[in-house]
Amino acid sequence: MHPVPLADGSGHPTEAALFLRAQGGCRHSLNRLMAEHDGLVQTIVRQQVLGNLPFTEALQAGRIGLWRAILGYDPQRGSAFSTYAWPCIARHLWRAVKVAQHLDQPRQQKVLATALASRTHQEPDPFTAWEAAARCSALYDLLTRLPGRLRYIVVAHYGLQGDPPASFRHIGATLGLSGERVRQLHLQTLVWLRHPAHCQHLRSLLGRHSLTDYQFAAAQAQAWLRQRGGRHGR
Repeated sequence: MHPVPLADGSGHPTEAALFLRAQGGCRHSLNRLMAEHDGLVQTIVRQQVLGNLPFTEALQAGRIGLWRAILGYDPQRGSAFSTYAWPCIARHLWRAVKVAQHLDQPRQQKVLATALASRTHQEPDPFTAWEAAARCSALYDLLTRLPGRLRYIVVAHYGLQGDPPASFRHIGATLGLSGERVRQLHLQTLVWLRHPAHCQHLRSLLGRHSLTDYQFAAAQAQAWLRQRGGRHGR
């Protein structure tokens, strides 16, 4: 592979240089590339059947795909960025459409996004907004992997649909279970959600994927297993 030029004749950075800078952590370069290629996202979104997924949420999912494509693109390979980015954008969009169809409450993704945004208040730049959206998307994908009853317990207990957080007793009354049984299921679900095998992507986005973090998660899982009489970590 031949090295790509990093500046044009007037000394301005080439697009290849912008990719390298964005991958090195330069927010200005990333924002510029996101803006320049946003039309590709809109083109792909308009060509897809969105089902229950609102158009604005489809754009957000596509932009997450674009963001990841920018961070993974290698200009030295010679392929056009649009060729590389298209399947990445489409993959994130299709996943969002599938999840929206699968959930009992298709609007849950928007609520989760709003909850995350409320913690960061007004985002100072697009990079931070995309980071928050990526975390939201990872959490959303993780929750959809839960069985319906366990997902309902987590969503209701933490108020992730915009309602006030519900007590275990209140959730149990809805599900026909005792409050204590709901508490046990909630703890079981948290152990599963925190396991590195399931939440590695979300942990990476949150900066909680160190060896110490994983050891703590394993210790929590073992403590839960001992409480319920499990053996040999199974």
